[in-house]
Amino acid sequence: MADSSFDVVSKVDRQEIDNAINQAGKELAQRFDFRGTGARISWAGENGVLLEADTEERVNAALDVFKDKLVKRGISLKSLDADEPQASGKAYKLSARIKQGIESEVARKISKLIRDEGPKGVQAQIQGDQLRVSGKKRDDLQAVQQLLRGADLDVALQFDNYR
Repeated sequence: MADSSFDVVSKVDRQEIDNAINQAGKELAQRFDFRGTGARISWAGENGVLLEADTEERVNAALDVFKDKLVKRGISLKSLDADEPQASGKAYKLSARIKQGIESEVARKISKLIRDEGPKGVQAQIQGDQLRVSGKKRDDLQAVQQLLRGADLDVALQFDNYR
């Protein structure tokens, strides 16, 4: 009997991020407390988001609006890496990045967690920015999924290609 396997990945749907940015932009334009503050949100590069406003408090409030939209669209806040607001002329800017993929350091940490606390006979292989977990029994693989869901990791995990 062949081994069963699944992939541990950290992907965020770009279209969902785009929808969250558009919704946050509309809310920033319509809400009374953001009127006249120059608050806006936009893409900055491939995986970056830029928030701007006249004051530091408004930039942080705009970030809260964006986070709220991400949560409503089912995107984990662990995939958002936001910096501190920076003064730029008369305005404040805040840049944030959307984390895609599992970094090699985190992948080694997950692999060690599976080796130490997971069921016997389950292997984890690092393949680029994802992990392939394989084992003889599907019940063992489901136990590994539960272990990873319960672990306090700094990355949002999804499970793909369950075979």
